[in-house]
Formats: sequence, C-alpha cells, structure tokens
Amino acid sequence: MVEMPDLFAQTLWEGLVGGVLYALIALGFVLIFKASGVFNFAQGIMVVFAALTLVGAYEKLGTIGIRGEAAAFIALGVALAVMLALAYAVERVVLRPLVNQPDIILFMATFGLTYLLIGLGEAIFGGNPKVMIADQLYLPRGAIDLNILGGRVTIQKLDIAAAVIASAMIAILALFFQYTRIGRALRAVADSHKAALSVGISLNQIWIIVWFAAGVVELVTGIMWGARSDVSFGLQTIALKALPVLILGGFTSIPGAIVGGLIIGVGEKIGEFYWGPLVGGAIESWLAYIIALIFLLFRPQGLFGDKIIERI
Repeated sequence: MVEMPDLFAQTLWEGLVGGVLYALIALGFVLIFKASGVFNFAQGIMVVFAALTLVGAYEKLGTIGIRGEAAAFIALGVALAVMLALAYAVERVVLRPLVNQPDIILFMATFGLTYLLIGLGEAIFGGNPKVMIADQLYLPRGAIDLNILGGRVTIQKLDIAAAVIASAMIAILALFFQYTRIGRALRAVADSHKAALSVGISLNQIWIIVWFAAGVVELVTGIMWGARSDVSFGLQTIALKALPVLILGGFTSIPGAIVGGLIIGVGEKIGEFYWGPLVGGAIESWLAYIIALIFLLFRPQGLFGDKIIERI
C-alpha cells in the first residue's frame, strides 16, 4: 500500500474541502450565467447578505424570547424568503428593463446591485462581524483523526459537514436542471431567448427561479464559510476564487464548476505545500489566477465550456 506523509495527507484533505466549497460558489455564477447571460458581480455580496439575514433574524427573534434551534430554523426560513424576494426584485428592476441590452450593460447593473446590497447590509445589520449560528443549526464541532493511506489526518467535523452538504446540493441541482421540466426550460433559455419564447417558455419565471436557486446556494455558502470564520463583509472576497474555477470548468457547465473547484482547491494547497517555502509562502493567494491565465491562453472555453465562434 502506498504511504503518504501526514502533512501531505492533511494538505490534500484541506484542498478537497476547499475545492468543494469553491465549486459551490461557482455554481451560483453558472446558474445565473446560463439563464440570463449575466456574469453576476454581486455574487459575493449576496453570499454575505444571505448569511447576515440569517444571523440578524436569529438575533431579532432572541429579543422577543424565541431562542435556540427553533429560532435558528425560523431565521433560516426568513433568509430563504428574503432571497426569494431579492430574486423577484432583480428580475423586475434589473433583468426585465434591460432585456436584449448588451451584456456589458447587464454586467454593470450587477455592480450597482453590489453596492446597493452593501449599503442595505450595513444599514440593517451594521458593519461588525457576526458569529454564525452553527451550533443552533446542528453543524458539528470538534475533530477526528483518521489514517488515510498510511498518513494521519486530523479532520474537522465541520469540514466533513461542509463537504457533504455542498456535494449534496451540487448533485441535487445538477439532477434538477438535467431531468425536470424547469431544468429543460432553463437549457432552452440558455441556448436562445427567442427560441424559448417561441415555444411558450416564460423568461421572467425562469429568471426568478434561477436567481432564487442561486440565492439558496449563496445562503448555504454563507453558512459554511461563516461557520469556519465569521460573517462579515470581507467574506465577499471568496467569490473572487470562483473566477478561476469558472475559467477552468467553463462558464456554462455545472460539472465544470465541480471539476474546476477541485482543481483549484487541491492545486493551491499542494502548491503551498511544495513550492510555498521556495517563494516565501502565500502561494494560495495567487496560484489559482496563474492556472486560470494558462487556461485562457490555451483553452479559453474551459474544460467543459462551449466554444463560441463570432463572425466580425
């Protein structure tokens, strides 16, 4: 049997967990891009806003005497309702008035959405970091030691839960959009808005559904990342790691988001393990973008993306 040093096995596990969480972030981008052709710059702040809504609702319930697990799950329902309302508002205020406008116009609209949500978040919840209600949501704490291929790995139970929940959500969404009527409608909208309209598919309904699905992904992402650190506006920077993931996997591919996330997650950890000491460390902060740049040079559509040829 092949043996792995303890440190390498630990690094590999952390890379896999990080990769699954990166894939979850990228999945939100893919869903929105497939349905509306918009690269959602507001994805990061939507993760933060969803998590802040959850924690803020829990704190508000505490002021009226509702605490513990009951308050946590009521707050979870409130957060889901807020993300649904946000999806409806985005469709009404952003997408519907700007339909058939150039992509850059829609992209800039998501810039405006970003700063709107930052302002709302600071006004409603304040600017101080908040503690995620992980215990009340039954997320496990503590660590376990395992021997993997001869190497001892210390695994945080929270990381196991994060990997399982993220993997399950990715699988459910992939099956939903592959085999359900709504999923087939989404693929039709992604191929051609005009063709979808011609067969009676409502773009407005599809956009609301997709933005809400992305909102659910963002809420889960905020819970998982917030439980690992805290919930603050700095959390939105994790969405930047989704860009290399999308470049590797392709902007329209759910399997691509999974594979790209794992490549980036494992790659940056292994890079830090082997080459970090040679360059003074901090490889994790930039290695993903170097990998993405190489892909842009040799395979710009990504591993699973569609190659688009435009006539000029």
